[in-house]
Amino acid sequence: MKFLSFKILILCILLPPVLYIFSVQSIENHLKAKYAGEIEDIYIGDTQPLLNGSVRLKNAINKNTDSYFQTKKLIAYGVKVNVTVITKQGAILYPPIFEEGEDDLLSDPMKIAAGNYKLMNEGLVLDVEVNIDHNTPISLAILSFYILLFLLVLYCYYRSGIRKAKQADMEKSREIERLLKLEKAHAESLKSLEKDRKRLSAESVRMKKSIENEKVKASRNEDEMIEEIVTLEEEINKNIVLQQEQQEEINTLKEEMTRLDKGGSRKDGRQKIRGSDAIGKRFKVLYKNISVNDRAVSGYIDIAEDLKIKGEEIIHQLNENPDLVSIKRKVFGKRSKHTILEVIFGYKGRLYFNKGKDGRIEVLAIGTKNSQTRDLEFLDNLTL
Repeated sequence: MKFLSFKILILCILLPPVLYIFSVQSIENHLKAKYAGEIEDIYIGDTQPLLNGSVRLKNAINKNTDSYFQTKKLIAYGVKVNVTVITKQGAILYPPIFEEGEDDLLSDPMKIAAGNYKLMNEGLVLDVEVNIDHNTPISLAILSFYILLFLLVLYCYYRSGIRKAKQADMEKSREIERLLKLEKAHAESLKSLEKDRKRLSAESVRMKKSIENEKVKASRNEDEMIEEIVTLEEEINKNIVLQQEQQEEINTLKEEMTRLDKGGSRKDGRQKIRGSDAIGKRFKVLYKNISVNDRAVSGYIDIAEDLKIKGEEIIHQLNENPDLVSIKRKVFGKRSKHTILEVIFGYKGRLYFNKGKDGRIEVLAIGTKNSQTRDLEFLDNLTL
């Protein structure tokens, strides 16, 4: 089967015995530690009867250990527990090897007590071994659990493979159906193209005949066309002469306009200087807490009227409360030791200022985004 992996099959076969062995060893180690701790707590029992000589130590260990084993249900299901209690001198107290010939009730209690005390004083060594045989109910239960678990895993994987196979078959059927439809569409398209080929072939023949007719007509009208060409060349020459005359008139007008512009620019320059002086004086009178550079006054005059209002609002804030002014960034000049700050107003407007050593603010330049490059070049070369 395409969707059933051979590796998964091998794992489902090999893993149950491996996990079974690992689980049995883990359970044996766990029970050994558990039983050893529990037996160590109870195998001596109450020491008072041992010290007054009413019970032998060996009998007490046998009784307590056997009673403990009777409470453990796992022993009945195949768990073997081997317990050995010996003294450090090598005397075996458990399991019992032979029965004492003396009756506890007829023995001397003092001798029994002395013997118990001597054995306990020597020190007791408890050794517990736990084994689970392979044909016991508990081992079979563990192995059955892992076999059923991996059978379930294999079954789920098998079901998943069946679903994938069905899905692949459905996709294959859909693809075959799509290809059949596509083949049918291509066949119809091929028929349509064949019809178009025949139609274009007939159209080509018709066009060839039409071209031949046109060639005949063209040869008949060749003389008339030559005459028209000669007439057109004469008109073109006339137009060229007329264009030259118009170009000379345009050049004359340009010279006249240049002369007039020079006279007007000198007049505008004088007006701009007078306006700059007036603005500078007004700034000095209105804003006594700051100083305004001539470059800033000149830039203020060049910006639009709506930006002038916004710009003067910034100047007013710098004069009254500089903390209200929102700084966009710091500009560091090459020659200036002070930091120059940039403020934006009216979206397009730019104002640059700095604080002197005495804390007095000087407005260095005012302009727009279009004049920003020239203003930054001016600030770069500025020495404060």
